[in-house]
Amino acid sequence: MSAAVRLLALLLALVAASGCGADDQVDYLSFATEDEANTMEIFTAASPAVVYVTSTALRRNLFTLNVEEIPRGSGTGFIWDESGLVVTNFHVIAGAQRLTVTLQDRSEHEAEVIGIAPEKDLAVLRLLEPPAGLASLPLGDSSELSVGRKVLAIGNPFGLDTTLTTGVVSALGREIRAPSSRRIRGVIQTDAAINPGNSGGPLLNSLGQLVGVNTAIYSPSGASAGIGFAIPVNTVKDVVPQLISYGRMLRPIMGVELASDRWIRRYGIEGVPVVRVYPELPADEAGLRGAFRSARGEIVLGDIIVAIDGKPVRSNDDFLAILEKRKVGDRITVTVRRGDDEEDLDITLSESQ
Repeated sequence: MSAAVRLLALLLALVAASGCGADDQVDYLSFATEDEANTMEIFTAASPAVVYVTSTALRRNLFTLNVEEIPRGSGTGFIWDESGLVVTNFHVIAGAQRLTVTLQDRSEHEAEVIGIAPEKDLAVLRLLEPPAGLASLPLGDSSELSVGRKVLAIGNPFGLDTTLTTGVVSALGREIRAPSSRRIRGVIQTDAAINPGNSGGPLLNSLGQLVGVNTAIYSPSGASAGIGFAIPVNTVKDVVPQLISYGRMLRPIMGVELASDRWIRRYGIEGVPVVRVYPELPADEAGLRGAFRSARGEIVLGDIIVAIDGKPVRSNDDFLAILEKRKVGDRITVTVRRGDDEEDLDITLSESQ
């Protein structure tokens, strides 16, 4: 006899012992364990805020030449606030020309994209005609998570709406690749089952607070293998307001163009070469030098950035990750290799154009 069957038999026995008739209302929470009651309460409170996101694209039929609307993908999202803003993964809506958001009551609403951050795999949508009384999720603090803490995932795996899975935090501080090929750092790893269609859904703690956005799985088969990843809510709280206000992430700039990571790897360079310094921007004012052409017509490397504020810079991703943690007006120390020497330059970051 399976554990589920034994549990059902126990519940029926308890109902019979309580003297409840067939028409009586039974409070099943009274028969649940404390952990089960917590899970059911969280699901009941949070599920109205979880939505199903479907995207379609326009394609021309090769035979009739008619333009047709075809399904492109689907995933999960959640209501950010009662104004009708929805947060989901960027890869759920990438390339979509029409978006439909289905609420828990199965009502369908057209939506538009108002902001994207491919480097964090996040996107914000707006319902064009939001209904009244939309529910949202309380925000937690992902810095308070620890390995072993209980977490719950709600989503729409394989199109099966409002599905709950539970598990624990398996690890913290993981790194995964974003759709833009940037690394997303500080990612939460969980064994709560996450399958295709769960992307963009909420990861909740035992208080029912949002602690992450489910974004990826690690599996040879493409289905859950007990290793799922979620973008921490502290990253979400930083990025989403920017997407709402500006449509993209804002980061302070130095005013340089850097060599590509592929070029850096090809020539085995330690650090990130500066290809170009834009005039009248902070790097130019600080005296940073870009590559130049010699009298013979050969390209000569200029400054190579090897560290910022003492933190090593080995790739474009390292460079951008450091700047994302700074603000406009912050003063940073950039260590560059200039020929055979190293030099520190003080640069005050400016606003991105």
